[in-house]
Amino acid sequence: MSTVQEPEERSIINTRWQRTLEVLSVIGPPLTVATALLVYFGWARTDAQAKAMGLDVSLFGYTVQDFILRSIQSLFQPLAWLVVIGLLWLMLDRAVSRLLEAGRHRKPVRLTATIVMFLGFAYAAAMWLAISARPGQIVLYAPFLIAGGLVVGAWGLSVRRRAVEPSGRALRITPRALERSLVFVLVTLLLFWGTSDYAQALGRGAALDYQERSSLLPTAVVYSKERLAVTAPNVQEESAGSEAAPLYRYTGLRLLVVSGGRIFLLNDGWSLARGRVVVLPDDGSVRVEYGNPAAD
Repeated sequence: MSTVQEPEERSIINTRWQRTLEVLSVIGPPLTVATALLVYFGWARTDAQAKAMGLDVSLFGYTVQDFILRSIQSLFQPLAWLVVIGLLWLMLDRAVSRLLEAGRHRKPVRLTATIVMFLGFAYAAAMWLAISARPGQIVLYAPFLIAGGLVVGAWGLSVRRRAVEPSGRALRITPRALERSLVFVLVTLLLFWGTSDYAQALGRGAALDYQERSSLLPTAVVYSKERLAVTAPNVQEESAGSEAAPLYRYTGLRLLVVSGGRIFLLNDGWSLARGRVVVLPDDGSVRVEYGNPAAD
């Protein structure tokens, strides 16, 4: 026996579906952007670090998951601040919406929103001009500040429109949706730009950190049946076998990373100017013993 849904029941179901789609449309794009930023941030940081060390990022053979893991530690604090700011903004927007729905303080809200709109867009324009005046020079955090100015200006414009339009009036969805989409795309591009600059700065800083703290990396002693002819500074070759069973031992090395079927080693006293990166295959042709640097 089939049942026919009442109009009121169908209206409730449709409303729930609309709310669900609205939530997914709000949460989906930020999650996509966050994932893309994590991957790109990890790649840009690793690429800048590899170039500072005289290498190419493709040598490490990192996967997408590796790039995400390498970016989480550095991005955790910025993302936490972004979430906190987003929550505060949602609370403020809800409070403003309640004032407008109640029909109170429309004129002060409209005036304040107009000021916020002009200040946000003016700040974004000023930062853009500051970057354009220095071509080829990286101004750290400037793209993030431009994106923040655009978001604040766009929000002020949205509040001003809500304050001007009478309660219950139908909004023109298509132009507003197109406008929000364009703002979203522009802010996303600015986030990628700022992430690239910030990631490269951290990557170069990581390379300098290896120079200052290479003695804290795990020690590595390499054993090979064939001579490896390692010419890196402070690396010593010793014979640990016999004429019948030759075996060579290499000391004075530090473990950098094991990735992509390769072992990357630094020499003791490694520096950006004089250091070498020793790359060995991780296929069993050599044996490596790792040790605690604090034990030396």
